[in-house]
Amino acid sequence: MSVVIGGGTGFIGRHVSRLAAGKGFKVISVSRKVAPNCMTWNDLTRNGLPGDCVAVVSMSGEPVLQPFKKWTDEFKAKVKDSRITYTKALKQAILSAAKPPKVFVSLSGIGFYKDDLHKEYTENDQCEPYNFLSELTKEWEEAAKLPDNSSTRSVIVRTGIVLGKDGGVIQNMKMQFYLGLGGPIGSGKQWFSWIHIEDMAGIILYAIENDKVTGILNGTAPNPVRSEEFTKAYASALWRPHLIPLPSLVLNAVFGTEAGTILMEGQKVLPKRTLEFGYKFKYPTISEACKQLAT
Repeated sequence: MSVVIGGGTGFIGRHVSRLAAGKGFKVISVSRKVAPNCMTWNDLTRNGLPGDCVAVVSMSGEPVLQPFKKWTDEFKAKVKDSRITYTKALKQAILSAAKPPKVFVSLSGIGFYKDDLHKEYTENDQCEPYNFLSELTKEWEEAAKLPDNSSTRSVIVRTGIVLGKDGGVIQNMKMQFYLGLGGPIGSGKQWFSWIHIEDMAGIILYAIENDKVTGILNGTAPNPVRSEEFTKAYASALWRPHLIPLPSLVLNAVFGTEAGTILMEGQKVLPKRTLEFGYKFKYPTISEACKQLAT
């Protein structure tokens, strides 16, 4: 049985691929380049899905936050196209398959929910697009939507801030904190809805293996924290001080004003349906996660 992953060589994709292979699945990544255990996007369009494909996962996408990469119109278009175009290609392969896969799992993001210091969001909340990220997530989820009469189960995972030693926010900040230069980001009061990379991969595999799982899932830990609680926990796990704040002026200089807002604002997002479907978090608290990240 094979699992086809669009974006299988990225940060999240590598962990999903390893976990799926460990469970006995044959993992095939779809990428732009020819490589072992990969097919190209042209191969997918021309030949379709393998006959033994039981699951398709869409997680392709240009990273949204990149140091010194400002959100120009050109960059925004690249971020959007890298998600929507490839998600549509995977969906079309599913619809064209003689034997459709059992499940289609597509990633989205908690940027779907509006920044708020007080409100709690679950999968049941609806939000109107209000900025680039919320528009992006809405279009991304629309691109992944299968027809009502499709025999393939559909799952969309809205990912929070993914914490792992080999990618994402931790990779960008670990040297600063290791040198004792870490501290709160902006005010530190904004919500930080995080998830450990092992749980992120775990939720995706749980959705693949459990036929009851369907619809929207929040890919966030059950205990979101304020941003300052996260940076304190990470500094503590490293046995380093938490003294030097990262002000908005610096964030805006590094990421640009619009992108820097992502780090200075946030939402409190709870994985209500994820828990109701029975997923058990390996790292439910930020202290447990940071201890592992510091090893």
